[in-house]
Amino acid sequence: MSVVAKPAISKVKYPSSDGERMSENTLQYEWIVTIRENLDLLLPEAFVAGDLLWYPVEGDNRTRRAPDVLVAFGRPKGHRSSYMQWQEAGQAPDVVIEVWSPGNTYAELMRKLKWYDRHGVREFIMWDPDRVDLIAWQRSDAGDLDVVSTVDGYESPYLGCTFTLTDDSLEVVGPDGVRFRTVAEMDADRRAAEARADAADLKARAAEARAARLEALLRAHGIEPGAPSDASGATSP
Repeated sequence: MSVVAKPAISKVKYPSSDGERMSENTLQYEWIVTIRENLDLLLPEAFVAGDLLWYPVEGDNRTRRAPDVLVAFGRPKGHRSSYMQWQEAGQAPDVVIEVWSPGNTYAELMRKLKWYDRHGVREFIMWDPDRVDLIAWQRSDAGDLDVVSTVDGYESPYLGCTFTLTDDSLEVVGPDGVRFRTVAEMDADRRAAEARADAADLKARAAEARAARLEALLRAHGIEPGAPSDASGATSP
């Protein structure tokens, strides 16, 4: 009896890029990077990524999204080509943040909201820097992502951060009370800290050099530095 060989099942490939640009302009890009970098430093117990493709269903490489920023608590940090949910203990990202651009539409926002709702996101925050508009949704007891008020600012129960609208922008403050800094500001802070450390090191070296010169001068006059002196003020031989 002949045995019919089963056809080999082709391995599904999950591309790491969807061919879309990360941002439409420099303002949107700066916000994405600022939020991602600050959250990554602020949340050591979470995986934080920017513009990373998320595949929620194994075997399906068409169902995917690339949130501007995603946060998955309890998942280890490290490099990934994409966020494959079945390789992350089945955990969906807890929080997604989208930075809106002039090219986005309300219909697109609704599609993203429904997608994130369907695939288990617990909090969805949308920030529009051009219109200075902030919208947030949280998963309710009923199990749906429901819009919450941001009129007086918004405090994320998951991130612990406060989002406050100013006259022309948004201020994000972490639970430590520190305002989110741009990458340029963080680099300036780092350079300033290094300059202060270098100045302190130079000052310490100068003090050591002065002490060494003083010791050499004392020895030149027959005085041993640190040696006990007698009542007359002369050092003991």
